[in-house]
Amino acid sequence: MKAVILAAGRGTRLEPVTSDMSKCMLPIVGKPLLEHILNSVKKTGIKEIILIVGYKKEKIIDHFNDGAKLGLKINYIEQKEMKGTAQAIGLAKLDTDFLVLNGDTLVSFEDINNIVKNHKTATTIGVMKVENPSNYGVVKIENGNVKAIVEKPKKFVSNLANAGIYVFSPKIFEAIKKTKKSERGEYEITTSIEILIEEGEKIKGIELKNKWSDIGNPWNYLDSNNTILRAMDTKIEGIVEENVQIKGTIILGKNSVIKSGTYIEGPVYIGEDTVVGPNAFIRSFTSLGNNCRVGNAVELKNSIINDNTNVPHLSYVGDSIIGKNCNFGAGTLVGNLRLDEKSVKMRIKDELTDTGRRKMGCVVGDNVKTGLNVMINSGRKIGSNSMIGPGVVIYQDIPKDTFVVKKQELEMR
Repeated sequence: MKAVILAAGRGTRLEPVTSDMSKCMLPIVGKPLLEHILNSVKKTGIKEIILIVGYKKEKIIDHFNDGAKLGLKINYIEQKEMKGTAQAIGLAKLDTDFLVLNGDTLVSFEDINNIVKNHKTATTIGVMKVENPSNYGVVKIENGNVKAIVEKPKKFVSNLANAGIYVFSPKIFEAIKKTKKSERGEYEITTSIEILIEEGEKIKGIELKNKWSDIGNPWNYLDSNNTILRAMDTKIEGIVEENVQIKGTIILGKNSVIKSGTYIEGPVYIGEDTVVGPNAFIRSFTSLGNNCRVGNAVELKNSIINDNTNVPHLSYVGDSIIGKNCNFGAGTLVGNLRLDEKSVKMRIKDELTDTGRRKMGCVVGDNVKTGLNVMINSGRKIGSNSMIGPGVVIYQDIPKDTFVVKKQELEMR
């Protein structure tokens, strides 16, 4: 069996961290999200992969090449126009049964393997119980067979969401040819599956047993980082100086140094060539990339800090995502809790969206610099290549390539 992985999308809901990369290449614990997915597929025994690529495809191809380093054989097909999942899958044109996964969804090897091994019908779909089915494509199942897929139903249909994991027979390609555009203007694979149902084909639904994470929004990215960190064991390849306290799991990369007086509450990931401390406090579910600097009296919590980024001293970053090549001035503080303690809202694609989280910090793009004593309020975004001058309080999102300064009136006596 071969696997088709859909990795063409941009991930506009995750901007600004996807302004220069596909969301499937977002780093999680030192590896792109897509690499975690490929490793899970490999464990099932599937070695031949077709990657459907599009946005920033060169970076995907440069990273994975022919797949040999992962023990896989990877071929690439470009989806030149983003016309939906049915169109993307239709590009594969396979004559045998095949697995399909989304390149932005973390699924355990056990669940993928269970779906592959139990595939005996025209199509097998992975489904997952969710608390808020109105936010998902919901699957109605009777006696193990899928009877309907309803996109974001206003009335209760089922609490089983379509997890975006499929095994198809070649019959799906005929259904794709008959698929018409949805209300969203795309050719969607769920429409193709409904055509198979109408034609009398059996579609089996299999419930996932492990945690499933669809990285559609920044807070989902943080959740996925947490999922991967929970599953990792301690591995220390760098230097830990005297008077460092470590509680829980830590992964410390080569040539990295944790300086004296630092306190770490795992699970925590620290990449290569990174220096932490002295006297820093690194709290659970923090991931630091390669060649980062975290200085004196800095506290980090439940955050993703990407490569070549510095948080030098006297700063706090919590529940946040910080891009590559950023530099925070001394005293930069990120707010992650509203004063009224209501859930934090964040603007996603120009729409104010409830994150559903009591604590959520900021999302900062690549190459951002902040001056001394900058304060960033909860739920705010700063676009790539922007500079924030000393003493600025960020109350609203900052577009990319913007220089923000605070006007000051001086009274001389």
